[in-house]
Amino acid sequence: MADVTQAVLTVSMPTLAVLVGILLNNSRLSDLKSYMDRRFDALGAVLDARFAEQKAELLRVEQVMDARLRHLEENR
Repeated sequence: MADVTQAVLTVSMPTLAVLVGILLNNSRLSDLKSYMDRRFDALGAVLDARFAEQKAELLRVEQVMDARLRHLEENR
């Protein structure tokens, strides 16, 4: 009977330790995922703002070029 108890303990204790390690690792991966999601959302907001600025600038340049071309065509 002692051999059976010893065998159960030698098999079950490392298995239990591995399962606890998997659960802890999984929670850390979830934390990492939420951290990365926040970082990517912040980066997306910065890029959206930057692209909006560039789009507005290109629109102004396009309007200036249209006005100059119209002026050239009218004075031809």
